Amino acid sequence: MRELPRIPGFVNAHCHAFQRALRGRVEGGDFWAWRETMLELAAAQTPERVRRDYAAVYGELRAAGYMAVGEFHYLGLEEAHAAAEAAAEAGIELVLLHVAYARGGIERFRQESAAAYLRELEQLRSDGIRVGVAPHSVRACPRDWLEELGRYAAEHGLPLHVHADEQPREIEECLAEHGVRPIELLDACGCLGQRTTVVHATHADGHELDLLAAAGARVCACPTTEANLGDGFLPVERLLHRGIGLCIGSDSNVRIDPLEELRELDGIARRQSGRRDVFAVDDLLAVGSAGGAEALGLDSWPDVAVDTEHPQLAGVEDWRSALVAGCSADVLRDAR
Repeated sequence: MRELPRIPGFVNAHCHAFQRALRGRVEGGDFWAWRETMLELAAAQTPERVRRDYAAVYGELRAAGYMAVGEFHYLGLEEAHAAAEAAAEAGIELVLLHVAYARGGIERFRQESAAAYLRELEQLRSDGIRVGVAPHSVRACPRDWLEELGRYAAEHGLPLHVHADEQPREIEECLAEHGVRPIELLDACGCLGQRTTVVHATHADGHELDLLAAAGARVCACPTTEANLGDGFLPVERLLHRGIGLCIGSDSNVRIDPLEELRELDGIARRQSGRRDVFAVDDLLAVGSAGGAEALGLDSWPDVAVDTEHPQLAGVEDWRSALVAGCSADVLRDAR
């Protein structure tokens, strides 16, 4: 049997596994209409359904070359344990980004206080589940929650993940309530640091990007979801110019293919800059692997193999370049 070349496995730094069920449905005219459909689906989740459906989604992730996943989880504590069981069944490394939710959304998302949220997080940690601190957003968490969660993450050396600057309305509401933009608020509350990952940041302005760079924080881009939801374009070249780290996520799982996420990210950078050399190939592949591992606090994760005899790679001069230029995840193989 021929030995296939290996590359570091891809790491999905931002996943809502239950949202895979929304693909192909009529979801409304914009993000906010889609969100109402998503909330209806979230309300119907049970621990049994999560365990079954997440095992299937995590199996798809692994088959597509994702060897680790950060599940951004806001469905409840029992469902968190079910997600961990599903990941174990699928054989994928899991970091449970247990979400803090003070207001908005639906009742099952919310905790009564930041202290109650941290008790949940401690229970998950004591049960041996790898976790990250995850204030959902500045919409869902008031300033005092953000301050407490930022302190806890720093004291315990845990990853902190948070949605920010995904939609213009979110920025307008933050300005109205706090007088600053979302990433500015995160900075003021002590939530920005080297273990921080801001998800999306599609509408971040220059000052917010400067704050991310100064803090050593990174951005998780989810290009296929951001395109599907009409979120906008991440200012990719502006991040790279500032040295801001990047990783990728499948987010709503409308598509499960790390090569497509990377190609979309590269395509955005090319369109915005008018150049084809914004990313070096190895740097782009590292965004999909090491970038996500760093975001989740993983020191090691499995490799994937590349089927260089697959028809998509037939006759190419450089298979590494071809991976991101025109391949789907069909060319990837489990190397374990």
